[in-house]
Amino acid sequence: MSAAQTPTSGPWWKFGYVWLVISGPAIVVVAGFFTLYLAISRPDPVYADPAPGVQRTVTRADAHLAPAIQARNHAATGGAGAGKP
Repeated sequence: MSAAQTPTSGPWWKFGYVWLVISGPAIVVVAGFFTLYLAISRPDPVYADPAPGVQRTVTRADAHLAPAIQARNHAATGGAGAGKP
C-alpha cells in the first residue's frame, strides 16, 4: 500500500458527522432551557371567577358566549331560540 492509499485519521472534532450527531441533542437542550426561561419569566395569569358558585344562564343577547357543550345541547333539544335565525 502506498502513502496515498493509507487511510488517515485525525482528531474527532475534524469529522463533520461527529458535529452532526452532537448538534441535534445540543439544540434540544438549549431549546429546553429557553422554554424553561419563558415558563418561569411569564407565568399564566390566574383566572378569577367574578361570581363563584353562580351558574350563568345563556340569553339571546349573549348566546355567542355559550360554551360548546351547552350550545350543542340547546341545538339538540330546541332550547335558546331554536327555529329562529
